[in-house]
Amino acid sequence: TAATMEGNSEYVDGFTALKVFTKGYTYTYDDIIFHPGHIDFAAHDVSLASQLTKEITLSVPIVSSPMDTVTGAEMAVAMAQQGGMGFIHYNNTVEEQATAVRQAKRHLPLAGCQFEPLVVSASTTLREVEDACEGLGLPAGKYPSVLVTDSGDLGGALVGLVTTSDLDLLGAEASSERTVGEVMTPVADLVTGKRGDGESELKAALASCKKGRLPVVGEGNALAGVVERSLLKDQLFKYPAPLGTPTTNAAGQLSVGCAVGTREGDKVRLEALVKEGVDAVILDSSQGDSVYQLEMIKHIKKTFAGLQVIAGNVVTSRQAESLIGAGADALRVGMGSGSICTTQEVCAVGRGQATAVYHTAKYARVHGVPIIADGGIQNSGHITKALALGASSVMCGSMFAGTAEAPGKYMITEDGHRVKLYRGMGSLDAMKKGSSTRYLGESQRIQIAQGVSGTVKDKGSIRNILPFFAQAVKQGFQDFGGKSVKHTHDMLNAGELRMETRSGAAQTEGGVHDMHSYTKKRW
Repeated sequence: TAATMEGNSEYVDGFTALKVFTKGYTYTYDDIIFHPGHIDFAAHDVSLASQLTKEITLSVPIVSSPMDTVTGAEMAVAMAQQGGMGFIHYNNTVEEQATAVRQAKRHLPLAGCQFEPLVVSASTTLREVEDACEGLGLPAGKYPSVLVTDSGDLGGALVGLVTTSDLDLLGAEASSERTVGEVMTPVADLVTGKRGDGESELKAALASCKKGRLPVVGEGNALAGVVERSLLKDQLFKYPAPLGTPTTNAAGQLSVGCAVGTREGDKVRLEALVKEGVDAVILDSSQGDSVYQLEMIKHIKKTFAGLQVIAGNVVTSRQAESLIGAGADALRVGMGSGSICTTQEVCAVGRGQATAVYHTAKYARVHGVPIIADGGIQNSGHITKALALGASSVMCGSMFAGTAEAPGKYMITEDGHRVKLYRGMGSLDAMKKGSSTRYLGESQRIQIAQGVSGTVKDKGSIRNILPFFAQAVKQGFQDFGGKSVKHTHDMLNAGELRMETRSGAAQTEGGVHDMHSYTKKRW
């Protein structure tokens, strides 16, 4: 009987995490397998809500990495809309990063809202509009709607709208020097939505007016954004519904994070980001237990008391102790486990990611500090393992590289594949742009690469990926009996979450095998 088995260790399967992770070996996610538990709840009842930092909660505990081929403003917007969060990279100028934060913060947290619509003033010529469209990579003649404000920028008072129907019967040569003001549909003839209206109201207004777009305006007719019918249809019918609610701050803006360094110049960068409303910053270093991070944490806490600070990277309890003592609001865990990272190979320093997550989380949990498992995520099972081993959220880089929202343009390879650039911030290419500060090596005469550059295939939209990850994690939690992230952490610490390590043969058996051919579809 169950009672007999409970009192007889002879029948107890598996081991506690404490026993597995204190044998002198370092383990990756693939080395670990959880045992199933008793199911008395549905997968959709699993709550993935979790703390990113002491003060920021995510409904989907997944964030995008601050890499220059992963997270810019558009990725940050898409992640927050899905219930996660994006961290904008700092391999750029202060002004460029601050602009990216501004773009993300002013984006309306609404389905179908176009990211950074084309906005001009009434005095702009049609030739200038055409040049701007081509600069965005749009083919000749395939131009989006153009919003017209008094200032020529988002936030100015809306004065009109230009669509293809305003232009399609105009002769190209004769019309190129005409101004937008001459051909636009004036604001008096437009149907607009009000800032503050919910998605249902704006959707109803768009359906009622039967137009292709609905400008959204605030006080003084200030343009806040535009809901596009085509984008709304995609998000309602093409992509699965998000499993989380948008991550927003108290003002209703999308929550946005950034990475910064720990040098004196980064204090100026930090000030600019705070001015634009950044919600959290990552102190970005491959080895975070340094005097530089300790000093920067103290500076931030003294100067910007409300700003959430994520320190790292760390992989040991000793490292965690230093940063938590300085006031870190969360820790980023991982060293050398990313798909494009070569730190363990080149520098012989790091730790297997499963082991690193367990030990740092075990220490940080006592002090009420969440940890972010950063690196080594190759599939939804790895996300499940990271969260179950103590992480409060996971950070993905390669999983999101190559998506439509990632920075960079698609290229077609010689063999016909559509790809985007993906590189580690420790690669020589990235360090040429300034990321060497992350490795404390910007003053070195010889730059040692701790990462590689390459390409990844087109993955489509992040909106198609995150709901799958979230649902798969929920099903994993259901299988081992975890009703929420917190409940799972309680099971872990109580020794109720049983596990074992897998041999190489067991790992092979756990994947697809003995097939002549197959197509692996994730959903």
